[in-house]
Amino acid sequence: MPYATIVCSLIAALLFACAAVAQQHAASSVPEGESLMSELIRKPRWWAGIAGDGGGYAMQAIALSLGSVLIVQPLLVSAVVFALPLAARFSGRRITPRMWALAAALTGALAVFLVVGNPSEGKSDAPFSEWAVPLIVLLVVVGVATAGGLARIEVGLRALLLGAAGGLLFGLAAALTKDVTDRFGSGIWSVLTSWQTWILIASGIVGVYLQQRAFQVGPLSASLPAVTIAEPLAAVFVGMTVLDERLRADALGIGVTAAAVVVMAVATLLLSRSQAQSA
Repeated sequence: MPYATIVCSLIAALLFACAAVAQQHAASSVPEGESLMSELIRKPRWWAGIAGDGGGYAMQAIALSLGSVLIVQPLLVSAVVFALPLAARFSGRRITPRMWALAAALTGALAVFLVVGNPSEGKSDAPFSEWAVPLIVLLVVVGVATAGGLARIEVGLRALLLGAAGGLLFGLAAALTKDVTDRFGSGIWSVLTSWQTWILIASGIVGVYLQQRAFQVGPLSASLPAVTIAEPLAAVFVGMTVLDERLRADALGIGVTAAAVVVMAVATLLLSRSQAQSA
């Protein structure tokens, strides 16, 4: 078991959770009719969140250099668990026993996924021909989710769609990070001339903007779970279709791992619903 990868991933999840809570508090105070980014850059709390995101991404990159996308990205789901006490502290809301039970279920499901699924490490140098179809599929889904999030619908659903779009781009960026970090071994020119580098940068910038819009239009309980679930889904999708990463388990193990993934998704969604109901 790659313990260093797990530790770095959990530290990244904690930093991402801190950043999300800080940024949501900053973004939610900006009226929707005003320019979002011009207002945010004046808020110290938003910059603190950006610093947290930077630290989280650095730890995520280290984790990806040590292990596979199938290990790192599911562990980042634990950000929603770390965010519970942080959001409760700032909002003054109580964390109920049910919410703690869901957090425990999510944590247990993550452990089962890692131990039983035993993800393998794949390749990081896939040619563009293998990237083309998965990349197009992801970008189309991001476009549809973004269009829905910008439509005049219920604010919670808007926050969820925009958060999901941002999360999908973060997942794409995470998968590309593994390729880009490996290229540093061949020199900076190899990094600068790689199409992966520029898609990574574009995905990160647009993902951050969509995440801030999600924080602005709706509650953290809608946007954070969407980001948290969409990011590993996109990264795992790329990891299995492009990077040739697999679960090293027999038929029974695959079934148990699939059940753990379902528990992870359901627990995350129920945590967000419980948090919204306690408001």
